[in-house]
Amino acid sequence: MPAAVFLVIFVWGAVIYFQGRTPPRDAMEIYTVAKQWMWKFQHLEGQRELNELHVPLGRDVKLIMTSQDVIHSFYVPAFRVKQDVLPGRYTVVWFHATKPGTYHLFCAEYCGTQHSGMIGQVVVMEPAQYQAWLSGGGGAPLAVTGQRLFSELGCSTCHRSDTQGRGPKLEGIYKQAVLLEDGRTVTADDDYLRESILTPGAKVTSGFKPIMPTFQGLLGEEQLNALVAYVKSLSQPQAVKTASTDVTQPDAQKVQ
Repeated sequence: MPAAVFLVIFVWGAVIYFQGRTPPRDAMEIYTVAKQWMWKFQHLEGQRELNELHVPLGRDVKLIMTSQDVIHSFYVPAFRVKQDVLPGRYTVVWFHATKPGTYHLFCAEYCGTQHSGMIGQVVVMEPAQYQAWLSGGGGAPLAVTGQRLFSELGCSTCHRSDTQGRGPKLEGIYKQAVLLEDGRTVTADDDYLRESILTPGAKVTSGFKPIMPTFQGLLGEEQLNALVAYVKSLSQPQAVKTASTDVTQPDAQKVQ
């Protein structure tokens, strides 16, 4: 009987844990960069925010987070969510706000002398108000910024849309299995795309040579986010066409 009770509690807890850790597929994505001592957010539509995050009511929101310097921790007590933000990789947290209002945002990991001042707020708005705020001005969509950077860095000369490039084709690669030269198979997720930009020799695609230069130290976190967003957009039904024109935004990814 004790074993049976333990197994029931374990299975119940495991199901809840994985539900909480797995973002819904259609959640809207927002890229987040933590830095001593501030929070920087960028929406896919182009809006940028500092220490303030606007989100719509009743929508799953997924934060794709990285740190520019040391370990931070994204913590919104009212949402019962807390997630470490690490340098050199992405971590993810998701939430679903059910009540409009303004909620405190803290860094829950000691990150230096002004750690206590690394605070902000999450503003939950009615959907119509959020759309009005979103359309109130901002930069180019993140994928368009990434496409421009992709072209400026000369990436398009090797990563061509046909099979004649010296690098692998990027259209449709996101979330797909990639066969490596050493025989391993990996999934082309956000961390894989990031690593392939900064350390291209770490996981070389089968059939290609390790000739891509590293961009370690040459790109900032926000530029990396833009490049990753652009490559991801190439796997959407309507991808970015040209950097000089508007794009039809793909449906946002869903998360909790």
